[in-house]
Amino acid sequence: MQNLIRYSIIVLLGALLFIPFLGHVHLFDWDEINFAECAREMISGKDYLRVQIDFQPFWEKPPLFIWMQVLSMKLFGINEFAARFPNALTGILTLCSIYYAGRRVINEKMATWWVLIYAATWLPHFYFKSGIIDPMFNLLIFLSFFQVHLVRYAEKKILHAGLAGLFLGLAVLTKGPVAILVALLAFLVYLIVNKGLWGYKIKHLLLVGLAAFLTTCLWFGLEVLNHGWWFVHEFITYQIRLFTTEDADHGGPFIYHFIILLIGCFPASIFLFQYNRKRSTDNEPARAFTRWMWILFWVVLILFSIVKTKIVHYSSLCYFPLTYLAALQIYRISEKEVKIKTRVVVLLMVIGTLLSIVVTAFPLIGLYKNELIPYINDPFAVGNLQANVSWNLSECIWGVVYFLGIAAALIFMRKSFMRGMLVLCVVQVFIIQIAVLHFTPKIEAYSQGAAIEYFKGLEGQDVYVHVLGYKSYAQLFYTKKAKPQHPESYKEDWLLYGKIDKPVYFICKVTNAPAYRTLPDLLDLGTKNGFVFFKRNPLK
Repeated sequence: MQNLIRYSIIVLLGALLFIPFLGHVHLFDWDEINFAECAREMISGKDYLRVQIDFQPFWEKPPLFIWMQVLSMKLFGINEFAARFPNALTGILTLCSIYYAGRRVINEKMATWWVLIYAATWLPHFYFKSGIIDPMFNLLIFLSFFQVHLVRYAEKKILHAGLAGLFLGLAVLTKGPVAILVALLAFLVYLIVNKGLWGYKIKHLLLVGLAAFLTTCLWFGLEVLNHGWWFVHEFITYQIRLFTTEDADHGGPFIYHFIILLIGCFPASIFLFQYNRKRSTDNEPARAFTRWMWILFWVVLILFSIVKTKIVHYSSLCYFPLTYLAALQIYRISEKEVKIKTRVVVLLMVIGTLLSIVVTAFPLIGLYKNELIPYINDPFAVGNLQANVSWNLSECIWGVVYFLGIAAALIFMRKSFMRGMLVLCVVQVFIIQIAVLHFTPKIEAYSQGAAIEYFKGLEGQDVYVHVLGYKSYAQLFYTKKAKPQHPESYKEDWLLYGKIDKPVYFICKVTNAPAYRTLPDLLDLGTKNGFVFFKRNPLK
């Protein structure tokens, strides 16, 4: 009965944190709109086995998360709320899962700290309010690793090996073979650190592999049977290209993900600096799970630091081991097993202050944008800043409140670490909600508001809509594009120069507009917030 009450509280907490206001802001390009559009086209074309974008085969991602979005859209309609709802549920499941794992590996107190610090950390919390694939993928990978841990220490080894393979296979169906790569690299490192297979039997590992293979065949096998190897070949080729080449506008230095995790996973990331080389007094199963978490953390961090394409959520699988390791230290400090280190307190104050300055700066940038524009060399960014977004100097109070909250938490920690930590978690959850509800819509208005408004204005019209010079899926989702009848309509050259059968509306960034203004058939419809709009009519 007590367990039921605890999990009910966690479910209620997750529901309150992740479900409200999911649809209060438009989906963001690329990823959010990409996956939502794939789901919309599945519904529109009634083809639920093949992933498509613009009604063409889309081999970048498998369908599991998109299937979840399809179910959500069947319930709530084709909208932002439905696109993000699967991740809200994933967030609730994540909190329940880490509580279960923490309670089984360490104890109930540590598990509670894990739930609190996960919910109070910026990026992990924020992603459960998004419509991207990674939260579901990360949960499935974590569950697979946890089941592998239980294969060694639990009684029902066959069951846990099967579940480990099932979750790993589902992760492949969510994001692709990167799941296998991470699992194999982590297990290889574990073998080196553990000096062999101590505690594991070959038959159990083979069962993990077999269960993963059979699970992936639920879709990949059907795809091959129905359409041959072409789609799978293109899928694998894309995954290799993603790892070996730098995607457009998504490069970065080797330390990119180190910085992202340090800042974006505040305050959990700071408690990694609490660790020392002294051997843990935990029992062997707890030490083994901690070893798994360290290995998973470093494998993911180094792997995606090597990968040429740098995107924030590529290192998001680190959130599970990072928050576990942080919660373990928080638990030990709260139980007075160790004292909080001075460097941790200093980093909490320094990074917290920097983040509070950023929150304070948002309204100031909006209010004094005209003074900043002369120092910006990017015409598109300058155009974005022309958006009519209402700001008030009083909104700076949120940054001040954030700073005072962190300072109060650190003061409380001097007398009672537990009380101070609870204050910090409450402050974090509060300011994250403010950022999501108050600041995100305003940022969206700058970054893509004019484009989304343009696309929504063309919804339902018998026209073509095309993006020039940059990549976007928004024109598909927000015009609710139907499957084109003309075979040439996918070709940009035909839309620009060919014998079109109906009007074409174009959009491009202001930086690319001069090249298109020279085309005699394009009618310039105007400019707004860094975007330029054109129209081409059919020749009579």
